[in-house]
Amino acid sequence: MEGSSAAGGAERPELSFENVLARLTQVVERLESGDLPLEESLAVFEEGIQLSRLGAKRLDEAEARVEELLGDSETTRPLVPDEGQKSS
Repeated sequence: MEGSSAAGGAERPELSFENVLARLTQVVERLESGDLPLEESLAVFEEGIQLSRLGAKRLDEAEARVEELLGDSETTRPLVPDEGQKSS
């Protein structure tokens, strides 16, 4: 079982934030069911912790990209001007 966890961990960096969130939801549901033996619960909990950290990393990366795109500008503006606002 430890080997499969390591192999799964190698694939995790390829997961999108949405996939991480979906898998984390499955993990929580399994843990909340209360039907798992202790050892399996610990393994599933460990996977959940790893997924949580990966999700947080994905969010941090997205935030850094947004900050980079905004650069030094102090205000934001729409990419496409709203024609309704040009009524003057």
